[in-house]
Amino acid sequence: MKLDATKMEDWQIAEAAEENLKPVKQLADELGLNDEELLPMGRQLARVDYIKVLNRLKDRPQARYIDVTAITPTPLGEGKTTTAIGLIQGLGKLNKNVVGAIRQPSSGPTFNIKGSAAGGGLSQCIPLTPFSIRLTGDIDSITNAHNLAMVALTSRMQHENNYDDARLARSNIHKRLNIDPERVQMKWAIDFCAQALRNITIGKGGRMDGLKMESGFQITVSSEIMAILAIAKDLKDLRERMGRIVVAYDKSGNEITTADLEVDGAMTAWMVDALNPTLLQSIEGQPVFVHAGPFANIAIGQSSIIADRIGTKLGDYHVTESGFGADIGFEKFWNLKCRMSGLEPNAVVIVATIRALKMHGGGPKVKPGMPLDEVYTKENLELVEKGCENLIAHIETVKKSGVKPVVCINSFYLDTPDEIELVRKIAEQNGALAAVSTHWLKGGEGALELAKAVVHACEQKNDFKFLYDLKTPLRRRIELIAKEVYGADGVTYTDTALEKAKAHEADPVSETLGTCMVKTHLSLSHDPDIKGRPKDWELPISDILVYKGAGFVVPLAGGIKLLPGTGSDPAYRRIDVDVNTGKVQGLF
Repeated sequence: MKLDATKMEDWQIAEAAEENLKPVKQLADELGLNDEELLPMGRQLARVDYIKVLNRLKDRPQARYIDVTAITPTPLGEGKTTTAIGLIQGLGKLNKNVVGAIRQPSSGPTFNIKGSAAGGGLSQCIPLTPFSIRLTGDIDSITNAHNLAMVALTSRMQHENNYDDARLARSNIHKRLNIDPERVQMKWAIDFCAQALRNITIGKGGRMDGLKMESGFQITVSSEIMAILAIAKDLKDLRERMGRIVVAYDKSGNEITTADLEVDGAMTAWMVDALNPTLLQSIEGQPVFVHAGPFANIAIGQSSIIADRIGTKLGDYHVTESGFGADIGFEKFWNLKCRMSGLEPNAVVIVATIRALKMHGGGPKVKPGMPLDEVYTKENLELVEKGCENLIAHIETVKKSGVKPVVCINSFYLDTPDEIELVRKIAEQNGALAAVSTHWLKGGEGALELAKAVVHACEQKNDFKFLYDLKTPLRRRIELIAKEVYGADGVTYTDTALEKAKAHEADPVSETLGTCMVKTHLSLSHDPDIKGRPKDWELPISDILVYKGAGFVVPLAGGIKLLPGTGSDPAYRRIDVDVNTGKVQGLF
């Protein structure tokens, strides 16, 4: 069947493309994997034994390393994953030995408004259904490991509350932890958008039903365990990190960790298989590793270090993905992931659309499920030029890392030549390469200009450097990110956040921890309604969390939630199963 993005839904394209899906063994052979390095999970999917791959290829030169990020998106998204897949396909058309790494989609957006994260049109990662639902079980493992920590915490609190020391000792509990129910740091995890579970009361009933206290849920991909999966180097590293997770504080203010609860080993048991990335493919047959999760606004939001390490050994070009805009996704890639992995990018792609630039230039609100205002369907050079202030901010952020940015103008069919050329001109005037790409419509063939620009950028010399040194005090780091990346004039703190910041700066461990900001992805500022390149504003820090297992301090800016809500017209309304074939339909 001829694939036509203008006449077919994404799931229909994927279903048709899967008729020519390479068996995973063939894909692995073409990638250069040995039989013992492949861990098949059926005909279509396999995990890859990363330890065996890295040991065998330890002396092989590193591939060219390319990160894909974006401008500040509309709520519809600007096709960042689609561009990453399109670029992989475009490099394939240039006969480059290319490997990709993208993030596993969360069921939250898949069944809500945004849909899956497989790409779109003729630039997708397939097979679509397993990619979008369950895959090989990583997110389920994280959910269970996370909730096991909460089970250990809440049961320990109940037993300490109900039993005297002698009774506790008979249960092999020889030390009271004296956990403060008002200083529990973790919430329960669920991989759906469920606003009704953000704030709940648990332990209602009698004394055998747990200790009554306030609690809540967070989306699984925001779990510290997902962050650990994204940055862990191997099982030993993961095991050590799992024991350092701070779950709560005792009544004297001391940390209560998963090791204190003696649950860290059991949590690790859930995660052993999840350390091996899953191997999938693009519609055009290039290998794509799927590992770790999305949501760079409330998490690290990166494809994993393990996936990137094996991708940079197996290919000559390796394309990886960072969540949302360069202000949060790339900033974390730059100052956290690269610091931890030791890998440095050769090029960074910034995805931009005319639609988003018009919104940032003052166009009407873009709302999921609602028709676009006609300003987005007609030429308007004034709005595009004004909106390019947002693009320039992201170009400047990437340039501060010492890496050459490549602006990908992800072209839709309503974009006019003059609008496209205006963006190209502004990007080049501000020190970026620029390329138009029609990968959604034409696949790799439509991404050739982008692929050539990326190859050119990779051949240029970079002067990669971090924004801050780890010896930089926390509040100074936050100020640097706020001013140099977001464009704020300064930073303000609630009393709680200020107290925590001072305590962190006094902790000798502070120099070993990175800074993982939590901020809206819909604005350079903390306010999702402020578009463009905001001026004359300060970044409000409402709270500071500590993820000692992952090795992060997590400042929270504004009123962002760790559990998104389900919209009024969610995607699950349109997802169904063909009862004759068992095939899932309606994913996008």
